[in-house]
Amino acid sequence: MKKIVLSIEGMSCSACSIGLEKYLKKQKGIIDASVNLVMAEALITYEDNLNEEDLAEMIKKAGFKSLGNRDLLSKKEETSGKGKLIFFTILTILVLYISMSHMVSFPQIPYLNMMKYSKNYAIVLFFLSIPYLIYGIDILKGGIKNLLHQTPNMDTLVTIGVSASFLYSIYNTVTIFLGKNMNVENLYYESVCTVIYFIKLGRYIDQKSKKKTKNAIEDLVQITPTKAYRKEKDEIKEITIDEVKVGDILVCQSGMKASVDGIITEGEAYFDESFLTGESKPIKKKKGDSIMAGSLNIDGEISYKAKKIGKDSTISEMVHLVIEATNSKAPMALVADKVSSIFVPIIILIAILTFILYLGLEKNLAIALIHFVTVLVVACPCALGLATPLAIVISEGLCAKQGILVKSSEVLENVSKVQSVVFDKTGTLTYGKLKINKFYNESTYSDQDFLEIISALEKSSSHPISSAFQQYHSKKYPVKNYQNIAGIGFSAKINKNEYAIGNRKILQKYNLRNSLNRKEEELAKEGNSIIYIIENNKIIGLIGVKDILRESSKEVISLLKQMNKKVIMLTGDNQLTANVIASFLDVDEVVANVMPKEKENYIKNLKKAGKVMMIGDGINDAPSLVSADIGVSISSATDIASSAANVILMNDNLLNIINLFIISKKTISNIKQNLFWAFLYNICMIPLAIGIFPIKMNSMIGSFAMTLSSLSVVLNALRLKRITLKSH
Repeated sequence: MKKIVLSIEGMSCSACSIGLEKYLKKQKGIIDASVNLVMAEALITYEDNLNEEDLAEMIKKAGFKSLGNRDLLSKKEETSGKGKLIFFTILTILVLYISMSHMVSFPQIPYLNMMKYSKNYAIVLFFLSIPYLIYGIDILKGGIKNLLHQTPNMDTLVTIGVSASFLYSIYNTVTIFLGKNMNVENLYYESVCTVIYFIKLGRYIDQKSKKKTKNAIEDLVQITPTKAYRKEKDEIKEITIDEVKVGDILVCQSGMKASVDGIITEGEAYFDESFLTGESKPIKKKKGDSIMAGSLNIDGEISYKAKKIGKDSTISEMVHLVIEATNSKAPMALVADKVSSIFVPIIILIAILTFILYLGLEKNLAIALIHFVTVLVVACPCALGLATPLAIVISEGLCAKQGILVKSSEVLENVSKVQSVVFDKTGTLTYGKLKINKFYNESTYSDQDFLEIISALEKSSSHPISSAFQQYHSKKYPVKNYQNIAGIGFSAKINKNEYAIGNRKILQKYNLRNSLNRKEEELAKEGNSIIYIIENNKIIGLIGVKDILRESSKEVISLLKQMNKKVIMLTGDNQLTANVIASFLDVDEVVANVMPKEKENYIKNLKKAGKVMMIGDGINDAPSLVSADIGVSISSATDIASSAANVILMNDNLLNIINLFIISKKTISNIKQNLFWAFLYNICMIPLAIGIFPIKMNSMIGSFAMTLSSLSVVLNALRLKRITLKSH
């Protein structure tokens, strides 16, 4: 199974994207497809026996064109079409003046008087309409293709309407030359011109607005420098980014950006990573620390080993995640898509019935045609189709700018429905930067040797508690046979001695009586995490390790409670320690001494009462993150926890949980507003176009109204960029 994001040419409205999506899903070898109108892209999941050329051919048969795999590391210049638009704006003014100046008592152009020089008038408007047909050739071709592929869209409506107006006008032009001068009043060349012009104007505005929604993604792509400086023997050589290989030693001086992801091998410096994490404060990096491509060296000089390059870099992975999220479908988008897919055929039917009705009642082909064309032009599914994806794309960009990676657009909708928020303790509510607070040495070893033995054992562990012993690391105690005991601790050997280290449950595993029960209670009351040390099936010590709470933990929990969310702390730590921290943070419920499976079961049971968000960072949190409706992982989490999560907080700042809730709430509200105005527009305009009400409307006014409807949705969606978020 493979995934690819292809850029698509030729999509103009939601019916296009829906039609292409349906067509692709029916093709053999395609597992799933999601087409994004705003990004003009298709996210396709397909079987290994297909390739990109096969997909391009399928897209071509559907009436569109694949522009290939989206190149995330380059920014192609797009032609704006501004020059053509200016030319046709001037030409449209001329067309309208020729055809309507007599209505407003303006001076008429010599020899183009509608009644006196009807032949001149007809032939000039005919030739002026030709450039518009060329200008709108993409609309006409798209309309015909989609009609042939049984996926009629907005282009189809316009094509039918414009073609009918143009052909009917040609017919009347011929009759004028045959002597029927009064048929000059049945010319609709100006409608052909204005309909195409306003649609092109609307699309130009849409494209400009859509382009703004991509800025967060495009800006991220451009952060990575194009050059790198590689150490080669005694010199530093400037190379292109494409020449960098994994393992190369590169140099980054003050004022330069890191070219690739890497590990510092020499020196130290302060780096600005705000582009990725949203954290404005520079971070000190030293030997052994990792740096990300695009991070700016504020002060200092370092050498670093290239670890991830090109599309494997953190920045590229982030862009991939954002793009996949924008191409996924939120439940609200699926509703809008379903409505749009049946909307166009219904409008065509309404237009035909309107034409037949007026032809029968009025016995006037011209009047019937005006209403027919107006219904087709005014009924625009574009606003309806843009309502959800445009808001989602803007919100995804806003999240990315804050350092919140959302893997699916469905997440943005579901976050607003969350009722319970569950936090892991160690490494999530706390920094996971532990220190030894107090210990009891019941062994025959000196305190120094006792701590060095434990440090040697803990060095093999990936648990955050192991960091508390770093200062006691010693190479004189070689560790063998390390084995993890899920949710409890681990066992290992040093020389001939067998050790086991873990929480209180380790005593049950080895059937040992707790001789240090009172001392454990003392440590727990002080808020310590408790570690038992067992040597050769005998308890030889007890250690109390204290964690540091994240600065934002208390504020975040307070804000969540103000949002009426139930806040729960779920931890494998002992009950007393958990209670001390929970009391300070004022959480609603504490569940301690739980193993990974128990955490998962707790989440599953909690989901019966409503949607659940789980926030964690360790391997033991992965099952819970998957089970929760929304799994949130911090960036310092283990790889497996990050993979299991729906959301990754790139800067580890828990305040972004609040920002995620704010963005989600505002996005859903914005989508509902967009859908309301899009539906209201059609409910009002279609009856007007039919002529049910006394207010008159023609195709020219209809095309202008259609443009305004799409523009209103775009402008409303862009308001999301002004959301007030919590600062770090």
